[in-house]
Parts: sequence; structure tokens; C-alpha cells
Amino acid sequence: MKHGKKVLSALLSAAMVMGLSVPVLADDMDGKLVVLHTNDMHGHYETTEEQIGIAGVAALKDHYEGLGADVILLDAGDFSQGTTLVNHEKGLKAAEYLVTAGYDAISLGNHEFDFGFEALQDIAAVLKAGNVPILAANVLKKGTNDTYFGASAILEKGGMKIGIFGLDTAETQTKSAPSAVKDLQFLDGKEMFAAAQAQVDALTAEGCDYIICLCHLGVDEESAGRQSTDLAAAVTGIDLIVDGHSHTEMDGGQMVGETMIVSTGSYLANIGTVVVDKETKEETAKLISAAEFAETFAYDEELTKMVAADAAEVKEIYEGIFATTEVDLDGEKDPGVRTKETNLGDFSSDAYLYAAREYVKEQGMDISVDIALSNGGGIRASVPAGEISMNTLYTVFPYGNTVVLVTITGEQLLEVLEASTFSTPTAIGGFPQIAGAEYTVDTSVEYKNGEQYPDSTYFAPAEPGSRVTITSVNGKPFDPKADYTVVVNSFQAEGGDTYYALTQGSFVHDTAIVDADALISYVNSLGGVIGKEYAEPQGRIKITGEAAAEPVAPAEPAAPVEPAAPAEPAETVTPAETVVPAEKEETDTSVITDLYRVIAGDTLWKIAKEQLGNGSKWNEIYEANRKTIKNPNLIYIGQELIINK
Repeated sequence: MKHGKKVLSALLSAAMVMGLSVPVLADDMDGKLVVLHTNDMHGHYETTEEQIGIAGVAALKDHYEGLGADVILLDAGDFSQGTTLVNHEKGLKAAEYLVTAGYDAISLGNHEFDFGFEALQDIAAVLKAGNVPILAANVLKKGTNDTYFGASAILEKGGMKIGIFGLDTAETQTKSAPSAVKDLQFLDGKEMFAAAQAQVDALTAEGCDYIICLCHLGVDEESAGRQSTDLAAAVTGIDLIVDGHSHTEMDGGQMVGETMIVSTGSYLANIGTVVVDKETKEETAKLISAAEFAETFAYDEELTKMVAADAAEVKEIYEGIFATTEVDLDGEKDPGVRTKETNLGDFSSDAYLYAAREYVKEQGMDISVDIALSNGGGIRASVPAGEISMNTLYTVFPYGNTVVLVTITGEQLLEVLEASTFSTPTAIGGFPQIAGAEYTVDTSVEYKNGEQYPDSTYFAPAEPGSRVTITSVNGKPFDPKADYTVVVNSFQAEGGDTYYALTQGSFVHDTAIVDADALISYVNSLGGVIGKEYAEPQGRIKITGEAAAEPVAPAEPAAPVEPAAPAEPAETVTPAETVVPAEKEETDTSVITDLYRVIAGDTLWKIAKEQLGNGSKWNEIYEANRKTIKNPNLIYIGQELIINK
């Protein structure tokens, strides 16, 4: 949507006064392409002191178009879920805002699948009607080589041909409910890189002058092998990567080879700008913060009114107070519910356990509900002391999951806990908050992968119980041969995140109780007050040891439990292994020093085995590269390592 020049004069005046606040001054706009970008908005479309809001996005597009620049507006995913403003209608309002703001293309994030695939199709229909294409070149119709959504788009701006293609993280397979992605295949790792290279080649053949990858990959450690930095190192010909997923702020952008990567953080705290000189392709990236925007720019009137009206309607529905908490409840991510026990994790697990036991009693079921598990990734925010509104409740627990009973063996319970803490102390969405049992994680023990779970990026533990010890269940010793009935949410019960073992339970029963209702029921049993008993975590989870410093040679992964025939990949573009000789040190002519460039799948052990003939010499490589390797378990595609032979 073109908003014209209704705010031009005011913006020009502001730009001249606040010249250093805008990436490029007014008289520099001729011959410029401006890429405006957002990511991980998570429903934060209202304007506040901390967030620019969607009205600011539209106004900034107006600003640059009014100055004569050619403008492209892009979003890198996770736009449809996160606040009651958009959750109430399962993301449809978010789609309407994107259309009204005039987005040119979007990629999907894993949270676009949170309300189920049917809801996503409704979102897609709104976007399609508004001429906003969804680009996801690595998301295929299962069993085919056909993309489910669009793969790429070509825009012509002022004589410049811009090619854009999209990618979504394969982690969506496990970060979303399996039922929401059952008809899809996500190309991952080398296959994703090959698909990306094929897109670049096709767009280049179409005569594109500038190529953008719009992706939801991120740079989190747990995404190693599929990060945007891995993509940039593996694929040639991408000029700009607009990234999301890890909520990373990259002010000024990050260069990997010839490719610039940009990301704004999250929640519209910033809008990203990349100004491209059409002749030289020189790029200038900058983030505009909420405070800077408020001082410099006006806001789009149409979207301001539109969002305000929707927010007022939703507020009326959710403004009721249902409880009070005497203490702050910790729902932060890291450190927080994804790394350790927290009081909000205890409370949510207690609520699950209470609701399930009450349900069993009311239904006359001959079942003893033993344990509750609440995945940390399902807790989306903290709760400050004071009154708790329904709006807060549905912001913290937005998914509408139901409470499910699953009977598993002690051995399967141990597998669940081991798999769901495999990265601890590094954050993981599957981290199990617990009630009815206690467990310890020894992070000094190296985690080893076993078989890969079906249609998942996660693996079963090769040695369940090597890191995790279940110390008690309801005050009694843990028995690996006993049956335990656990209560979880429906996302976990379907095998979401690292919870595949739950799908193998001997008994599964969905109570149809929505998780938020379970929390309300539990608070009511407490007299409507969350008291001082939740001031601190209850001591149900202990994290001991220090993360193992020495990497071990990973065992050859076993075949997936249920392997599916992969689509025929395009020619792989992962960089070939290269060894570039460097000058020998004059002080020691017996040592030959080479430079090795890391490729996909490398570990220090593997490199040592190939280059030095013995994997146990990995520590020699580590010692020679301490300035560039902060953690011997984390090396990156394209990284150059000194090899002393």
C-alpha cells in the first residue's frame, strides 16, 4: 500500500534537524534502494516507549519514498503470535497489519504454526489477497519437491531488479506441534543450502542485480549448522540476508564473506534500514530504535487508528482480573525457564498436576497422576507482583494447549528428561519444569546423541541417565521399570521439542482442559492468591558440574527411527575443504603451519583426525587457535584454523 507524501514535510524537517538519526540524508536519496526490515514482532504492533509499532513501520516507508528512494519492506517471520492483540484471532490481525503497512514479502517463522496449519492457511489467504507473498524455498509439500508456499519473488525498482527468496528454520518441525507440520518437509543443513544456491542461481539467470535472502534462521548456538552465518558461508551470490529467530540486534549488520546479515532484535524495538547504492552496491545498515524514531518521525494515522481500535476491543475481553500474586514470577528465557527451575515453572507445573488430579477424581478414573512436566518454551513472559489480568495470563500462556495424561515407563521418563536437557546450561525450549518429582542434571558429563527422532532436528540420548538422575517421585525412590502417569500439554504429548518419547506411551488421554483454565483452577484453589510459598524455586531441579570442556568424537548417528526418502537435492554448495599453506615460522623449521577452513559437519576431533592423523590431537588445534575459539565445542563454517603439523 502506498501512503503517498502526507508526512513528507514534517519528516524532512525532522531529518534536517536530526540528521545523524537517519541513515542517509535527504539529498543522498537519488539512486538509492532502501530495504526496510523487521523480524520477530510477536504481535507487538502497538506504539509504546519501548516499541515503534506497525504505524511507525508504515510511516518510515512513506518517509523514504517521499524522499525519492526506491523502498522494499520485508519481514523475517514470527509476526503472528505473541500478544492477545493478535492471538485472539489466531494471527489474522497481524496479517491485516502487514498488508496495510505495505510489506513487499515475508518469510515464515516457527511461531506462524502455533495456532495450527489451518490457521496459517487463513493468514496466508489474507496476505495473498493483499499481494504480500510468503517466501519459503525450503518448505516442501511432504513427499514432493514442490514448495508449499512461494519460493522467490522479483521486484523491479527504478531500473534495478531485486531477487528475494525465503527460508524457514527446520526447527519448526519440533518447535511447533507435529500436527501443524505433518504435511510439510523442511529442508535442513546441506539440503537447505543447496536449495538456497539453486534460488540464487535462478534469480541471477533472471537478470537480478541484487539478491536478498529473507530467512528465519538466527544465530543461536542450538541452531549451529543451520544458522544464517552458516548459510552465508555456504552459498555464493547472496548480497543481503534479512534474518530472524534468535532475536539478535545487528546494528550496522554483520559481514560473512561478501554477504551482509541484518537483524533487528524483536518486538519492534527497532526497525532495520539498509541503504544500497544502485551503482556500486555499497550498503549502509542501521537500526532505528523506538526512542530515536519518536524523536525524529511521525506515525501513520491509518494504522494508528486501526491498531488502537483492535487493542481496545481485545482489552475489553481480557481486562478482567482473575488472581493476585504476592511475588514476582520468573518467566524469563535465559537465564530462566529454559535453563533452570523457576518459581513460575514450579507454579505452572503444580497447576497442571492439580488440574489433572482433579479431572481424574471427577471422571472416576482409576489412575494415579504422578508427575507434571511443563516445557520452558511454553512460558512466554514473567508476571510481576500484583493483580493478574486475563490479558497477562494469555500473554504468558498463549498457545491454547490442552492438558494431556500420558503413561510411560521410568526408562521413558528418564529419556524425556535427558533429551530435554541435552544442551543445559545452554537454553533450550524443551527444558522441563517439573512437579511431583525431583531430578539433577550433571553438566560436566558430555551429552551423546543416539538415533534421530522422526521428522525432528533432535536426537534421542545415546545414554539416558548419563547426565540426568531422577532423585525421587512423590518422595519415593525412582524406579526405571515402573509405570508413571505424567501430565503435559498437548504440544509435548504430540512429541514437540524433545518430547518424542511421550508418543510411545502405553496410555494417552486428552482432558480437553485448556492450559490457561488449568492455571485459573489452581489459583482458585489457593484462594485467588499466589503466595510467598512461590517466592523462590522449590528445589526440584539441581544443575551441577561445569559444562564439559573437551569435545568428544560423535558417534556415527544411527539411521532415523522412521526415515523418509528425502527430496532429490540440488547440487550441494557447502564449501569444499581447503587447506591454504601459510609461511613457516623461522624459529622452528620442524613445524609446518597450514590454514584450514571449517566446512559443514566439522568438529575439532574430526579435523584433527583428518589433518593430524589422530582425533585425540584436537586439543593441539584448540591451543593453537585460542584467540578465535572461545568454546571448543563451537566452530563455524568458514572459520579459518591454524593447523601445526
